[in-house]
Amino acid sequence: MLGDDAELTAAVRAARDGDETAFRIVYRAVHPRLLGYVRTLVGDHDAEDVASEAWLQIARDLERFDGDADRFRGWAARIARNRALDHIRMRGRRPAVGGDETELTGKPAESDTAGEAMEALATDSALSLIARLPQDQAEAVVLRVVVGLDAKSAAETLGKRPGAVRTAAHRGLKRLAELLGGDPESGGGLDALPPQREPRGRAVTSASVTHTRARTQKDM
Repeated sequence: MLGDDAELTAAVRAARDGDETAFRIVYRAVHPRLLGYVRTLVGDHDAEDVASEAWLQIARDLERFDGDADRFRGWAARIARNRALDHIRMRGRRPAVGGDETELTGKPAESDTAGEAMEALATDSALSLIARLPQDQAEAVVLRVVVGLDAKSAAETLGKRPGAVRTAAHRGLKRLAELLGGDPESGGGLDALPPQREPRGRAVTSASVTHTRARTQKDM
């Protein structure tokens, strides 16, 4: 994962111009977090397939993208969300929604709350905790904390107001902090959770995406 957004921005711009090595760098930097987001929408079983479809669209449309690393993460998240929702509609299932958006009128998320949960949310097991949250909170937490979007970009991805996203993230992180703190009777926390199942289905690789991208560009 690239820690420097300037490097990711440079890689995105080079990939947009057809540099396949740069595209692999972008893929390695963004895919793990994007896959985590997709898992919160469709579950482990279908996440790899949906993420693969999202990356194929990203590769196909990248030459029309214009922006830096932050904008790319938001753009990629919107593509992944649209593919996930298409998948849910095809399967006849809808994501569970945790309450009416009109309730999301509280204060923005506090930085110390996010800081306490940030490190724990980097693990795969934490995604199973996020799955316990209402859907609006789960998406807001993953987009803000895991994918790394700011409130404005997350709001654009979800089609909501930034204040609503901040509040949903605040509530979700507060609940996660309680879950991570553990239940005295169950010895909870991340260690108490069963290991996450390995997702089934085809796995996308940067090589397969870049190969398809090159083929798509030739066909255009």
